[in-house]
Formats: sequence, C-alpha cells, structure tokens
Amino acid sequence: MLLIAVPSVASAAADIVMHRDPGCGCCEKWAAQVRQQFGRNVQIVDDANRAAYQRRLGVPTSIASCHTAIIDGMAFEGHVPIADMKRVIAQHPKGVRGLAVAGMPMGSPGMEVAGMRPQAYDVIAFGPSGQRVYARHGG
Repeated sequence: MLLIAVPSVASAAADIVMHRDPGCGCCEKWAAQVRQQFGRNVQIVDDANRAAYQRRLGVPTSIASCHTAIIDGMAFEGHVPIADMKRVIAQHPKGVRGLAVAGMPMGSPGMEVAGMRPQAYDVIAFGPSGQRVYARHGG
C-alpha cells in the first residue's frame, strides 16, 4: 500500500516543464513567479516548434501566447496568474484542459513594468467543452 502512495506524492511535487519561444525573457520572469509560488523547479525548454506542442495539448491558436506549461496535468498558456492556476488545479472542472492568457498583456505575471499601467485581460478556460472566460484582471 505504501508503494502506491509514494508515486502520487512524487508526481504532486514533480518539476514543471515550460516550453517557450526561444529566448523569450518575459517567460523567465513568469517561470520565476511560478517556481516561488509552487515551490517546484521549472524546467525551461526553448522550443522552435511550439505550435506543434500547443496542438498536441489542445491549445486553441486564437488564445496562443509565448510559452506553454504543464502543471499537475493541466496546460497553462501564456501569462496566467498563479492564483487562477492554483484554483483551476484544485477545482479541476470537467471539460477544462487548461487556462490561457492570449498575447502578452502589460501587468500580467512576468509582464510587470514599473510606471506602466496594467492592461485589462481575460483568463480563458479551454478544453473539450470549449472556451469560456475563467477570470478577468487588470485595467
């Protein structure tokens, strides 16, 4: 019985893998926030063919951004706030494969710039049940 429990504990604390457009600096800032908030290592993979990776994960092209991460079996596309990530992982809503923030909105995690007003942006839930607004931020 103990052997069954150990793999689940190990997978819960597994490293986070983030595929990014090669050399994108804002992705590193987002990864640092994720590392701090989740207490796990974030492996950054420069991926020149990230579009194929996004397709395999079911990330709609209309909400694509500069990086894609997998955490606890869920996909996170772009600068998704950590609080939203933790909430969707805890809830694991039926029909939702992950969350996305399209583009690179100013003020989103990793895109904070002193003196610049944050932009309003939506966090979109996506998956087999389609797309819907999961949270709204900034502005």
